[in-house]
Amino acid sequence: MSVIVTDQGFRPAEAVVSVGLADLDAHQGVLDLAHTDDPAALEGRLEGLHLIRVGFPAFSDGRAFTIARRLRMMGYAGELRALGPVIADQYAMARRVGFDAVEIPDELAARQPAEQWAFRADWAAHDYQRRLRA
Repeated sequence: MSVIVTDQGFRPAEAVVSVGLADLDAHQGVLDLAHTDDPAALEGRLEGLHLIRVGFPAFSDGRAFTIARRLRMMGYAGELRALGPVIADQYAMARRVGFDAVEIPDELAARQPAEQWAFRADWAAHDYQRRLRA
């Protein structure tokens, strides 16, 4: 199982039936992208997708952050979820680039409880650019 992390805290992950990029034509509104997939392949095909989950193979691999930002710049307005071993310290960055939520394994949720994620839930107020503009 896994846990969904949002600005409001933890909630259990719902069962999701999704397809990968290669099976996009058979989708049911939910797409799983790998950290190596090119979001440009979705150009003109974002309509009808209500959830895109972008996989993180490890917390040290940040390519999924770039994919999230590119999807938002392409106009994707549905739910965008980081999937995998993202750590609490990365939550603010995940939200800043466009992720709505992070789906983490139960083991990681046990090691990094909701309080650690909630500490970073005020991500919009602690952006260095905002401090520079003040």
